[in-house]
Amino acid sequence: MPDNELLNILANEDSLTTRLESLHNSIIEKVPVVDRIACAIYDEKTDLLKTFVNSTKKGQAIEGYEYKLSKSQSLKKLFERRETRVIDRIAESVGHGVEHSDWLLDQDYQSSFTIPMYAAGNFVGFLFFDSCTESAFTDRVQRDLLLLGNLVIMLVTSEIAAVRSLLATAKAARDFAHLRDFETGRHLDRMAYLSRLIARHIKEKYHLSDETIEHIFLFAPLHDIGKIGVPDSILLKPGHLDPDERKEIETHVDKGVSIIQKVLSDYQLQSLNDSQLMLDIVAHHHEMLDGSGYPAGLKGDEISIVGRIITVADIFDALTSRRPYKDPWPVEDALKELDALVDAGKLDPDCVAALTSHRTEIENLVTTLAD
Repeated sequence: MPDNELLNILANEDSLTTRLESLHNSIIEKVPVVDRIACAIYDEKTDLLKTFVNSTKKGQAIEGYEYKLSKSQSLKKLFERRETRVIDRIAESVGHGVEHSDWLLDQDYQSSFTIPMYAAGNFVGFLFFDSCTESAFTDRVQRDLLLLGNLVIMLVTSEIAAVRSLLATAKAARDFAHLRDFETGRHLDRMAYLSRLIARHIKEKYHLSDETIEHIFLFAPLHDIGKIGVPDSILLKPGHLDPDERKEIETHVDKGVSIIQKVLSDYQLQSLNDSQLMLDIVAHHHEMLDGSGYPAGLKGDEISIVGRIITVADIFDALTSRRPYKDPWPVEDALKELDALVDAGKLDPDCVAALTSHRTEIENLVTTLAD
């Protein structure tokens, strides 16, 4: 595999999934038994391993899957001991009854090789190699894949590091500006989890990959970043805003877009995968399907699907959270209000239906992440 080919793959501005597929093609030239490469990333707050990106040459990829690391003793051991794992005969080693195990057996994968992924000493997830051949991962193949697997890990962790740098910069800007309002850490967490829940529910209709869903999860807390440019006298006003104050607070959308564009430029992250998704989250989260939103008065499909997701999550969270001028609404009342806004042609019905169909989950979220 020529070095310049690898450099081109690593430096490519395509999506992470596309670059992984290119790298997989190159790996197959040296290790032809690798039928699938997949990465699952770890969320420490929830203890969840989540499917992220994959390149699957044979069989059907598993998507939208999550599992608590603490429930898998074998994977937990790999994480704790920083060890790799080889399974020579999958059918003899995994049992039925767990979604991932059932999927492995249905796809007829015969053997696998698993590597824990770390970045700057921190655990970020697992890298999986699967083969339709029994005992495919010999000592020699393992040695080759440990080297080649580092390239995959570099792809994934470099993107995660870039995203985290961006988020840390945005957080520092917020903290430096002493932003108050209602942007508590719990609010930002709720926005992330509500947005991810909606995105997962509509993923098939809108062709959202696990990679895109994870970026929505990561970028959702940036939706109101422009409020750092709004005076506290307006932002923290306990009563209703007058027309001029309302006009001023609505400028936070354009200010937020400018902030994100500047951070992307200053840190040379314009090529960051899904940077447009991040901008859409900030730019579209107050637009309404009927054109009554702001700042651009976009209508229907002019509003990105990520913008529609964030809008529904943000309104639901505002309704169910305590404010200086109101008590939190019960979840049932908040859902009825969202349905009324759907009937009025303002909110995306699919996004609202996602919350309605996961009522128990969102009730737990509202309770466990209450301010």
